[in-house]
Amino acid sequence: MNKVSIIGFGRFGAMLHALLSKGFEVDVFDKNPINNTEINEVSFEDALKNETIFIAVPIRDFEELIINISDKIESGKTLIDVCSVKVFPKKVMKDNLPTQTDIIATHPLFGPDSLKDSGSVMTMESVRNNFERYDFWKNYFESQNITIEEISAEEHDMMAARSQGLTHFVGRVIDDFGTNQTRIDTEGYKALHKLVSQTCNDTWELFEDIQNFNPYTEKMISELNGSFKKISEIIEK
Repeated sequence: MNKVSIIGFGRFGAMLHALLSKGFEVDVFDKNPINNTEINEVSFEDALKNETIFIAVPIRDFEELIINISDKIESGKTLIDVCSVKVFPKKVMKDNLPTQTDIIATHPLFGPDSLKDSGSVMTMESVRNNFERYDFWKNYFESQNITIEEISAEEHDMMAARSQGLTHFVGRVIDDFGTNQTRIDTEGYKALHKLVSQTCNDTWELFEDIQNFNPYTEKMISELNGSFKKISEIIEK
């Protein structure tokens, strides 16, 4: 395998391109013109010709894309999604892709603002592995100093609601509240600035998708609001 495809070339698709380009030729399709001579931009049909196809579109566009792919993709392909939630895209792929299309569900727990030379983590789940490519991709990502956590979509979303969902929610709340820097900032206050910077550099659409497409975030937000109320009442007393 020396060539792969990426469908979707937003901020994360561009980062994924940089990661995959270390080992492969990469064909890229996006619904909007890329206008970058360093990117091998191809048609949608040509993007479906490679053995492995990475899907890096926003979660809100995911189901429509997979349905579109379902009657166009040839047997023997492997689709790898990189959605920030996992239960929803896993179900969409299993329900719509032909049985002779392998599926790997992944979530790179890093982005353009947090990818490091070491210490990065990616979750992976082998949903279908008829053509036994799962271990190949696990080994490749590990060769890029990425730690692989093999967990199910359900387990991922339960944990992510309490980690990623909470982090992005609090970051947006603090950004809305406002945090002006001062000459006497504590390390904790500086950490809040860093949190806002990391979470708010992502699009508002990504924030909404993380909250709305994870079945466990509604409970998280409710419990968080309860904790705010509880602590406020203690202070008032």
